[in-house]
Amino acid sequence: MKNYTITVNGNVYDVTVEEGASTGAVAAKAPAAPKAAPKAAPAAAPKAAAGAGSVKVEAGAAGKIFKIEASVGQAVKAGDAIVILEAMKMEIPVVAPSDGTVASIDVAVGDAVEAGAVLATLN
Repeated sequence: MKNYTITVNGNVYDVTVEEGASTGAVAAKAPAAPKAAPKAAPAAAPKAAAGAGSVKVEAGAAGKIFKIEASVGQAVKAGDAIVILEAMKMEIPVVAPSDGTVASIDVAVGDAVEAGAVLATLN
């Protein structure tokens, strides 16, 4: 038998795999407490009131804010990068879903965010 520790969406699982088992059985223990579940920290960057715009720009994956490309009041077109998110050593641009004006930037460089977190809003 071999023991593995696997992390899925911030949940840590201790898994025991039995080699050569004819049934292919896998025994898994209850999830352990997440070792380092990132929490969104309050942003230090200047911004308008959270949720000031009607269009939300959300993170597609969990990661860390690497760079902020747009500023409050800036006009953007659909597909323009608003924030650069770093996840698994990749830089992932988070783009405007539609044309508009940036109403708020709700994160700061270095913040850890979860998938689906609101990073900015547009009007």
